[in-house]
Amino acid sequence: MTNRLVDKKIYLASKSPRRRELLRQVGIDFELLLLRADGPRGADVTEEVLPGEAPLAYVARVALEKAVFAHGLLKRRHLTPRPVLTADTTVTIDGQILGKPANAQEATAMLEQLSGRTHQVLTSIAVCSAGFQEQVTQVSEVRFGVLTPEAIAAYCASSEPYDKAGGYGIQGPAAQFIEHIAGSHSGIMGLPLYETAQLLRQAGLPLP
Repeated sequence: MTNRLVDKKIYLASKSPRRRELLRQVGIDFELLLLRADGPRGADVTEEVLPGEAPLAYVARVALEKAVFAHGLLKRRHLTPRPVLTADTTVTIDGQILGKPANAQEATAMLEQLSGRTHQVLTSIAVCSAGFQEQVTQVSEVRFGVLTPEAIAAYCASSEPYDKAGGYGIQGPAAQFIEHIAGSHSGIMGLPLYETAQLLRQAGLPLP
């Protein structure tokens, strides 16, 4: 059994403001840990899809690689040892991974593909600390109603699609497109809180 930690704070290695909001929602104290490379190594963890990599394998790999990399930063930066939480979210339909659209053309194509259909949102989380390393992936299903060309054009003219996997966020204006969800609302936002709390308890964090 993992020893309980005296320190009740974790490191969140993510730039996502939504993940910060979700942790605050359930009262988990955290400190941000930016995943920038130290020294001449270059980029930290690649988020490129490897050849032939399936969506589930992709999100699991990226989340775990981020956690291992981030935990190594603690030692190199001489930071207080604490559990490190990382996450990665992707949208998939027909076995295809939909990343973050780079422009209005890509965003429009993604929304046209999602219109009137059910897709999957995969969020993988990983926790790494001294003597503990675990990862779990939560899968939710989201069904969009049929979107008109006018609705897609208006949405893509905003800033909403461009920092989100699949070109939308459930917490924003795109909520009006969603007819049905099955799974975890927080997981679709980018951090499944049930699974997150379970992993942090296993790592020894003294959660209720």
